[in-house]
Amino acid sequence: MKQRVVVGMSGGVDSSVAALLLKEAGFETVGLFMRNWEEQDENGCCTADDDFEDVKRVCGMLDMPYYTVNFSKEYMDRVFSYFLAEYRAGRTPNPDVLCNREIKFGPFKEYAKELGADYVATGHYCGISHAGGVHRLLKARDASKDQTYFLNQLTQPQLEGVLFPLADLKKDEVRELAERHGLATAKKKDSTGICFIGERNFRKFLQQYLPAQKGKICTLSGEVVGEHLGLMYYTLGQRRGLDLGGRKGEDGRWFVVKKDLENNILYVSHGDETPLYSTACRVSSINYIPTMPEVEVLKCRAKFRYRQEEQEVTVHRIGNSEAEVRFEVPQRAVTAGQYAVFYDETACLGGGVIEEAYGNV
Repeated sequence: MKQRVVVGMSGGVDSSVAALLLKEAGFETVGLFMRNWEEQDENGCCTADDDFEDVKRVCGMLDMPYYTVNFSKEYMDRVFSYFLAEYRAGRTPNPDVLCNREIKFGPFKEYAKELGADYVATGHYCGISHAGGVHRLLKARDASKDQTYFLNQLTQPQLEGVLFPLADLKKDEVRELAERHGLATAKKKDSTGICFIGERNFRKFLQQYLPAQKGKICTLSGEVVGEHLGLMYYTLGQRRGLDLGGRKGEDGRWFVVKKDLENNILYVSHGDETPLYSTACRVSSINYIPTMPEVEVLKCRAKFRYRQEEQEVTVHRIGNSEAEVRFEVPQRAVTAGQYAVFYDETACLGGGVIEEAYGNV
């Protein structure tokens, strides 16, 4: 009797090829499409409807059954409310990390079990090992597409019975497979941006939920150089959208160096980027994969944002879920609300939320 795999189908090429590979490997494959967001986009269209049509087309071509499940309420309660609270607090959250922990490998996985799943699979670019009943999250062969960063909060029970079929494939190989098998999503453009915002204007979207409060833009010396539209719209290191074109810096473009939430002031600088650099950060809510290291001080590598090369760090544990992370080389724009994610040569060791960066260079 074939083992049943429920594949999380997004309507994109990655999950389509994941389903194809599992089907070819002899599994009984079932597609499951998840709706997390009901709202229409700026053109009055619900992009989830289009994505579900692509799921139906791909599943039809692969001769596999498919289902849809609506987790909009769970998403609003567990992910979006956190997203808004973080922006309200002047931080820059990463809801995609939370979505994986709270939805895709939470209620989604439980629903898949109700469908009789022996395994659950997704189109993430990463690998997994289940040797000895210990679940390790492995890096993808394609380092430029590796998505372990977004999975750093997954626990051992959540990783149990999970398959990642794209672990050893590069993106161009995935598209080539999709084209060779005539999948409807072969040439579909990759989705970008935050899952529930998509291609829409971020500021307009956020304005629907959080009232913007304008304020001063100042240099670190206190000179007022402009007006910001609301601190939530800006993040450390940001250069675009400051609307300071009429005030060119002597040494190049302006960039954000600090946000003062109490006084509603956005601080900017130009030329010298030293204020953006730090030598350490404090991290909370750390999830270790597979388990917390026995040593109090761990030398490893880390990423402080998704598209960044791994950096040499030393992690000094503080209790079970906090740490001070010291950088071998000063890091630029380490941002509160984002995740510090830890790595060794082959695996993701987990990660936690950046609370603050400190240590002048």
